[in-house]
Amino acid sequence: MEGKKLTRPQNNKMLAGVCAGIANYFGLDPTLIRVAYALLTVFTAFAGVIVYLLLWIIIPEDK
Repeated sequence: MEGKKLTRPQNNKMLAGVCAGIANYFGLDPTLIRVAYALLTVFTAFAGVIVYLLLWIIIPEDK
């Protein structure tokens, strides 16, 4: 993973591109990350919404 950067892609967004950016960084399917994130959000009393907003602010957009 040397030289990789976690960024939000401009072309593969559903909402803000956070899940797509995480999927690209780890080499996984974005749909898998989105489903896992949705399940974790529901099972943690929607705390994932706050985490998503923070990641949206922290992770830079792809150039």
